[in-house]
Amino acid sequence: MAVWDDLVGQDRVTEQLAAAARDADALVTAAESADGPVETPAGSRMTHAWLFTGPPGAGRAAAARAFAAALQCVSPDRAYGAGPGCGFCDGCHTALVGTHADVEVVRTDLLSIGVKETRDLVRRAQMSPAGGRWQVIVLEDADRLTEGAGNVLLKAVEEPAPRTVWLLCAPSIEDVLPTIRSRCRSLTLSTPSVAAVADVLVRRDGVEPELAARVAAATQGHIGRARRLATDERARARRAAVLKLPLRVADMGGCLKAAQELIDAAAEDAKQVAEEIDAKETEELRAALGAAAGTGGRLPRGTAGAMKELQDRQKRRSTRTQRDSLDLALTELAGFYRDVLAIQLGSRVGLANVDARDALERIASGSRPESTLRRIEAIGACRQALDRNVAPLLAVEAMTVALRAG
Repeated sequence: MAVWDDLVGQDRVTEQLAAAARDADALVTAAESADGPVETPAGSRMTHAWLFTGPPGAGRAAAARAFAAALQCVSPDRAYGAGPGCGFCDGCHTALVGTHADVEVVRTDLLSIGVKETRDLVRRAQMSPAGGRWQVIVLEDADRLTEGAGNVLLKAVEEPAPRTVWLLCAPSIEDVLPTIRSRCRSLTLSTPSVAAVADVLVRRDGVEPELAARVAAATQGHIGRARRLATDERARARRAAVLKLPLRVADMGGCLKAAQELIDAAAEDAKQVAEEIDAKETEELRAALGAAAGTGGRLPRGTAGAMKELQDRQKRRSTRTQRDSLDLALTELAGFYRDVLAIQLGSRVGLANVDARDALERIASGSRPESTLRRIEAIGACRQALDRNVAPLLAVEAMTVALRAG
């Protein structure tokens, strides 16, 4: 299996990355033969900084990780026309599973990436590869860099080390500082088709074809969300509850109750993540600081600060998880009303929420397209309010009241 096989519906991007990986391989081979650095040939499709953009679920991070693996490929077959990126050699395998010494993948559970973390990355980027062909830094959440962190990164991108490659991922080029994106080669991924997502769920994850088709349609090509719906029964139950909300906002009491339940569901999501991750992190840190595993004993002197820092990070991660879960619910709600509008206008576009068709037709027959558009706008306004840090319950209550009024 080649490293590109998981890039669903991204043939154009795959071709560009594969060509760049071939040029990168030739560049390193020439440098090794010359026993020193060589000039990048004119017209080379390889460069030191890349920016992967595209809508949520398009596979930005997957594309960056696949490219990182191809850059580290050591398969002998690459010299005989196959090109780098076999997926089986030690370089490819360790890069894909996250254990390659020269591939650093950075993702954040927090709301932002600060100056300190970015300086650590820049210091690493100045090092020569420990054993691989390139030093690769994959920054999956480049849009979460603070302004100060972006300025720190800019210098590293302006003056790159000879065999260091930066792979930045963001929803759009506007989410990255203009000074950084102007120094990157940009690749834009598109939303894969519903059929392509369903196919990869069946082929790679062993999902039943009927369920794969249903969740792929429900998420409209978002690979990560489709996989979660296919494999997590609780996620399907939460989505079903969200799709019932439009039928429950007939009066003011129903609006307020529905808003509270959305907030509570998001909090439950954050709690679930905390239960799965926090205990393990805490135990690992206690062991690293010298406390016996599982004893709950006192930590050595001078280590309380490290534990407090972990607890603060876990709290910030919980805040982000709750916000992300709420935003996902709002996205699903907007998709519901998009289907309502399609029915009202007699559109032939495929419905995302076919499993809620009775509710869709009931809402469609009881309102006009103008009302549906206003409801979609109310959901968008709620998402914008949350981005401005408006209290979540107030923002969602305002939205549910607007959904009632139409």
